[in-house]
Amino acid sequence: MLTEVLIFVPSVARFRLDYLDARLKQAQIASLAQLAAPDMVSPELEAELLKNAEVYNVVLRRDQVRQLVLSSPIPSPIAATYDLREADTWALIHDAFAALLNPKDEVIRVIGAPVQEGGILIEVTMQTAPMRQAMVDYGARILVISALIAAVTAMLLFIATQRLIVVPIRRVVRHMQAYAAAPEDARSIIAPTARVVELLVAEEALQTMQTQMTQALRQRERLAQLGSAVAKIAHDLRNILTTAQLFADRIEGSADPTVARAAPKLVNSITRAVNLCESTLAFGRAEEAAPRLTRFALRALLEDVVEGEGLGTNVSTVIDAPPVLTLRADVEQLHRVISNLVRNARQAIEATGGEGTIELAGGESDTAWWIRIGDTGPGLPPKAREHLFAAFTGSVRAGGTGLGLAISAELVRGHGGALELLRSDAEGTVFVIRLPKDAGPDFAGDEETR
Repeated sequence: MLTEVLIFVPSVARFRLDYLDARLKQAQIASLAQLAAPDMVSPELEAELLKNAEVYNVVLRRDQVRQLVLSSPIPSPIAATYDLREADTWALIHDAFAALLNPKDEVIRVIGAPVQEGGILIEVTMQTAPMRQAMVDYGARILVISALIAAVTAMLLFIATQRLIVVPIRRVVRHMQAYAAAPEDARSIIAPTARVVELLVAEEALQTMQTQMTQALRQRERLAQLGSAVAKIAHDLRNILTTAQLFADRIEGSADPTVARAAPKLVNSITRAVNLCESTLAFGRAEEAAPRLTRFALRALLEDVVEGEGLGTNVSTVIDAPPVLTLRADVEQLHRVISNLVRNARQAIEATGGEGTIELAGGESDTAWWIRIGDTGPGLPPKAREHLFAAFTGSVRAGGTGLGLAISAELVRGHGGALELLRSDAEGTVFVIRLPKDAGPDFAGDEETR
């Protein structure tokens, strides 16, 4: 519509200017006939010339002389004068719409420059009704043509929008619906075919996402089946190893020196196998209870962990936690987490064959409590750091299950906190446990005192 207005407005102004120029030219031609043979132009011929030119009077100025060449009675006084020689674009537009919107039939004076150097100026008087009617007819034609152009443009735009945007989007929606119904079926993955660059990029992104999702679902299904099989095998294997452990305990007290020396190694191996089976079953069941929050002293818990781990002579411990510091958490679950971290630290130091130190520290901020467990071991290898908290993949030592850190991280997340690796290099490894003071509404219980 804006385009039509920009076309229509100057077009109407141009039509009025052409109309007035045409009247001036016809009036000049009629006046030249009078000037060429003044005695041969009768009053009847003069009236016919003025009628054909659609004017009442014609005035020419030639050689500084203003001359009334043709004349006839004017039905009403002159309402306005328009000098076409000095009119600019905005004045022409204003005058055109003033004439178009004025329904009165008035007499106006029009001044212009004669063609072919036929004088200094030419002046005519004329009625506005014929001009206004011609402008209305011209405007109606322009509006009809503009409406047809707009209709054709709208139809082309509609077709282009349908073919380039709507149809591809509907195709994407159908693919998404089909994929949602059967995400494991690779045939439902979209193949990018859009011709619009933005839609093509969207289809390619959707294809990548669907491909990754399908692969992840297949992998998860296989892992679920594998996990179910491993859980069954671990359950049966645990029963078998438990029986073997009983017999190993009996032969440990044998009087045979060779058997007595081999028995502890056998017992340790069976014990590790039983622990592996139990850890696998515990992780597979994912039956960790919700934390039962209680208030307790952190230092007492750290000392209990150190005492329970029975650290050797090559491993020393440093506990840096204020005796008055109390925190709110599930004491049993937090004991398991800290014990696992201390045990890993001890094993890392013992693997070097030298001496080392394990430091346990605790503190608090305005929003959280923190517990830091560090050691002076050799640090974690890069491969272990990549999947540190992933089950079965984060183990560092030979024979490890890779479940300790995964279960520990899960227990800390159950408190709304986080288990993080602060650093791990040649000088040692440091983990930190962060527990928020805002416990949240979803825990099984919260005892403020113990």
